Amino acid sequence: MFIYNVTTNIEVNVHDEWVEWMKNIHIPAMLQTGKFEGATMSRVDVVESMGGITYSVQYKIQNKATLERYFEENAEELKKQTKLFEGQFVSFRTEMEIVHEQ
Repeated sequence: MFIYNVTTNIEVNVHDEWVEWMKNIHIPAMLQTGKFEGATMSRVDVVESMGGITYSVQYKIQNKATLERYFEENAEELKKQTKLFEGQFVSFRTEMEIVHEQ
């Protein structure tokens, strides 16, 4: 099992709109690709020197091959949706393999 993590720092002036957009539009669109098994959105409990509010969204995915298919088939189109908030956020992505769960 893998986690595709997207960490985003969003500017305060669009924060509320972005959170609603993530919960009601973007995360559902990611799940509708059929490649992810679920998503968890968490607020990162840190005060950023650059300002803004930081969130982590962790998408569970069965295997690396399916994640690669997501990149090839869906990622570009889904990234285009973020143009609504262009210039008001910074994101970075991390791919993680789950090695143990209890």
